[in-house]
Amino acid sequence: MTAAFLTSLSGRMRSWFRSAEDKPIDVLPVRVGGPLYDRPTRTPASVLGLDQALIWVVIALLSWSLVMVYSASIAMPDNPRFGKIQPYHFLLRHTMSIGMAFVGALLAFQVPMNVWEKVARKLFVVSILLLVAVLIPHVGTVVNGARRWLSLGIMNFQPSELAKFSILIYAADYMVRKMEVKERFFRAVLPMGLAVVVVGVLLLAEPDMGAFMVIVVISMGILFLGGVNARMFFIIALLVVAAFAMIIATSEWRRERIFAYLDPWDEKHALGKGYQLSHALIAIGRGEIFGVGLGRSVEKLHWLPEAHTD
Repeated sequence: MTAAFLTSLSGRMRSWFRSAEDKPIDVLPVRVGGPLYDRPTRTPASVLGLDQALIWVVIALLSWSLVMVYSASIAMPDNPRFGKIQPYHFLLRHTMSIGMAFVGALLAFQVPMNVWEKVARKLFVVSILLLVAVLIPHVGTVVNGARRWLSLGIMNFQPSELAKFSILIYAADYMVRKMEVKERFFRAVLPMGLAVVVVGVLLLAEPDMGAFMVIVVISMGILFLGGVNARMFFIIALLVVAAFAMIIATSEWRRERIFAYLDPWDEKHALGKGYQLSHALIAIGRGEIFGVGLGRSVEKLHWLPEAHTD
């Protein structure tokens, strides 16, 4: 029944996008190998773009994540803070999130690339507006000192996650539009850099430096795949490294995190910034490469603190 529903939904989505674009989805002439095929046949481009190996890797990782989430959270009810929850509470939440993500991925797979290309700039603008909205008092939700979420009632939405996707689509569309001038820094690379800076300023205000670093890496990857020459690419990379070094140097608590990473056993860091890292090293020391065995770990028994942002 589920398979029939998904097939019906997929067909309806394809029909809708065909009518929206007023043309059929492109097909590519390819030869399908095998003893049963002795001449070329036409296979839909959407089928050719389906990487089955990648899909099975994702399925394996998601399955393993279910086991790990259950194993890591099974001791949570022993803590007075979480005494009213069931041992499988976080497992159910994680399963629901995977189900929602699967439906979203299925719908996204039905959208032709030319549609993504058309909405790239609009999606990028929407993500910026949401990043601004999350910084507005009484609009954005503050958790442990960070203002990164928008409350949707049943769940919280993190605009930085949409920004990661929108910057990917926008950067690809941008490089296609600027292909003829891709060798000119001020006409091709600089405007894209300014867009990333705007997103970065908003993310650092939350603060969320990790998301900013991911967005910078995505943008750099698109520039590389877009054909920017090596000299310009390495100059940009040096500027990015210098920018992050300056951000860390001008932030006292970020500097402390770096020093705690270099020496987590120091008396100053062991019970502070280096506490989580030192216990991670203890866990690795106990279990080594293959661990102590499923369900037998000790660090999950309330030894690790919840992350806080200064």
